[in-house]
Amino acid sequence: MSGVTIVVGGGLVGLATAYGLADRGQKVLLLDQGDTALRAARGNFGLVWVQGKGYGMPAYARLTLRSAAMWPRLANDLLAETGIDVHLRQPGGFSLCLTQEDMVEEAGQLRWLREALEGKYRFEELGPEELRRRLPGVGPDVVGACYSPDDGHTNPLLLLRALTSAVQQRGVSLETGCEVQKIESTGSGYRLTGNGRTWEGDRVVLAAGLGNQSLAQQVGISLGLSPNRGQILITERLPHFLDYPTNYVRQTSEGTVQLGYSNESTGLNDGVSANVMSDIARRAVACFPRLANVQLVRAWGALRVLTPDGFPIYQESPSFPGVFALTCHSGVTLAAVHAYEVAPWIAGGPAPDELQVFSDQRFKNPDYKVNSNGH
Repeated sequence: MSGVTIVVGGGLVGLATAYGLADRGQKVLLLDQGDTALRAARGNFGLVWVQGKGYGMPAYARLTLRSAAMWPRLANDLLAETGIDVHLRQPGGFSLCLTQEDMVEEAGQLRWLREALEGKYRFEELGPEELRRRLPGVGPDVVGACYSPDDGHTNPLLLLRALTSAVQQRGVSLETGCEVQKIESTGSGYRLTGNGRTWEGDRVVLAAGLGNQSLAQQVGISLGLSPNRGQILITERLPHFLDYPTNYVRQTSEGTVQLGYSNESTGLNDGVSANVMSDIARRAVACFPRLANVQLVRAWGALRVLTPDGFPIYQESPSFPGVFALTCHSGVTLAAVHAYEVAPWIAGGPAPDELQVFSDQRFKNPDYKVNSNGH
């Protein structure tokens, strides 16, 4: 297919990128594995979150801030094109701390970011009294919080649905049940094969989450990915009580309350475990005691993608020009920058600011320290 860009991966990263490519007039073929895929979107907490991201890498903090600022445009574009409201709310957000050690660590990271960004990083440190004034209902075990006015939240499943609808309305060809296993050059483009099927295009975008690992290796890009399981609990619908998203608890527009989060190294096991669910519930009740007797209606686990330092990798293959690998942990927060900055770059436009920082080459630098909080 001459003039076609093939996007491998129908999750939030692949969809947002395909959406932006179609806006640039590109012919796009989106290959989705289907419901057998280990979709990170299923385990997303739905935060459009700036707070703490980029500690150790200021370029990532700037990228995240730009994406959060562009999110209203994305939400409005999707609503206009599909009629789907993704329930974006950006009132600011609170990182609640249950120990003084957590408060010191959180505030220290945000101060580092403010200095690294030359003061262009907004947050407040709140003691118990000020926190309870601004966030009524917080439990006595919460010792303080950090607040960022740039944080918000959305419905990740509605975002997935809206992007899926929007890309097709923009002319993207969507194929499901695709197991891409091999990439090879044809001289004038690239041929992808898998499970007896073949696809050809001029450009290829690898946005297949954990599936990127083996595909990227074939084109000389080393991602070093590992799965990270997160579990989420959902309560029954409750009367509205929480105006802001927090790092542990957020109330959705429908009234349910989402409880998280967890970080587990479990290989490819995306199930749930009683001990982790118990910890999530106990922590949520410590934050908001009113949740102690509510009914839980759903629980699930999902595998998210982590690079060695937690920060994204955006790279064009040096040996297979026109093949790009996109890997990140924050598919919701970064959706806007994927659509409005990364996609135009792939289509031949200018690279986003500081894009070279997100190359896999950083891991080959012996002086590079992998000690960040990128996700």
